[in-house]
Amino acid sequence: MYLRHIFTIIYVALSLHAVEAQQKLLLLQDVKLIDHSSQSLTGPRHVLIRGNLIEKISDSPISLPDENLLKIDARGKTLIPGLIDAHVHLVFGALTMPQMMTSDLSEEFLLERVGQSAQKMLLRGFTSVRDVGGPIFPLKSAIDKGKLAGPRIWPSGATISQTAGHGDFRTPEEKSRRFFGIVSRAERYGATFIADGRDEVLTAVRENLRFGASQIKLMAGGGTSSAYDPVDVTQYTLDEMKAAVEAAEDWGTYVTVHAYTARAVRRAVEAGVRCVEHGQLLDEETIRLLAEKGVWLSLQNLVEDTPDMDPQRRIKRRPVIEGQTKVWPMAKKYGVKLAWGTDFLFEPDLNEQQNSFLLRLQKWFTNAEIIKMVTQDNAALLQLAGLRSPYPGKLGVIEEGAMADMLLVDGDPLKDLKLLADPNKNFLLIVKDGQIFKNIMQTRQ
Repeated sequence: MYLRHIFTIIYVALSLHAVEAQQKLLLLQDVKLIDHSSQSLTGPRHVLIRGNLIEKISDSPISLPDENLLKIDARGKTLIPGLIDAHVHLVFGALTMPQMMTSDLSEEFLLERVGQSAQKMLLRGFTSVRDVGGPIFPLKSAIDKGKLAGPRIWPSGATISQTAGHGDFRTPEEKSRRFFGIVSRAERYGATFIADGRDEVLTAVRENLRFGASQIKLMAGGGTSSAYDPVDVTQYTLDEMKAAVEAAEDWGTYVTVHAYTARAVRRAVEAGVRCVEHGQLLDEETIRLLAEKGVWLSLQNLVEDTPDMDPQRRIKRRPVIEGQTKVWPMAKKYGVKLAWGTDFLFEPDLNEQQNSFLLRLQKWFTNAEIIKMVTQDNAALLQLAGLRSPYPGKLGVIEEGAMADMLLVDGDPLKDLKLLADPNKNFLLIVKDGQIFKNIMQTRQ
């Protein structure tokens, strides 16, 4: 226990400045890769990384001059792509509701508190995430500039919501901007846009794109964490939703919607939306429609009620929790494009369970299918952003030409997925963008 504590301190210190960040070449000797066609591990491979790309994978030893070359003898450990969480709220997930409501919600406070959470997420092996709503741009900028350690972020920016929609975060005393001319607190902080009518929706979408959104998040139905909208309601008219889709497509990207019900999802599909978040209340007919249209379903296996949860939220969540046990197997049956995410909100302690939530998928998927979903499949969803993707290149695979985001796992996760649930113990090496952020393997220059 004492040694693990010491290693944890070392990991945190090293993550602030990537380990051996100046090396030009990284050679991983004697690793095993996952062959998804056979759902088994390969024989020994040798992987050469130049800069932030995988340059060569060979079944024979690679010989190179030692200058600027870092060699790591993996001793037959398993090399997998970095994990990807397709549905996070880095800001909302790192703060409690009282912290969100504090009068001192400054950019400095967010960078410090949320930055720590992002760093821990990277050290759990999540090298990429899709942030689907919140004031994320300052954190993303700090990570990309190397000022903070954290995963790659595909940002949506502020959620876009109708009045009384799932993103209408106004407190009871806050009046409508349209009638009283005062912008709500949540809008001032970049958490949401309350936009009604085609013109306002167009402006909200374009504003997010101006700040660097890689995709647009629209609230198309009711939610469980909001005060004013029942789960069953449908939000945004078809015309309003089409406006968002048109504005996003003009920038070469897509709209994803928050929606649970069949009615909300069908309207979104008709509008041209390319991804649905949640969907735990969908029926079989709508699931088949998603498969036919090639629309992504970004699903979660949400946590059950927690002791501190508001009683009203417990009531609203009940049908959603019950529905998720039906939707996962239905979506698999009909071949829907599936992505996985966690969607932790306002309960920072849940973040430590991020990896263990992968195990919940074992009810419906093999270990190989789960690993593929949280690497290769989630990466395919990220690249739906096209030219708006902030990180051009191929992710989610270990192959020549792909970006060097990878984890060295102490064991065979195809046989024991629990290895991924304990990253402190089982992730021996964490590489993001060709830089080492954790390494407890022997190295030699």
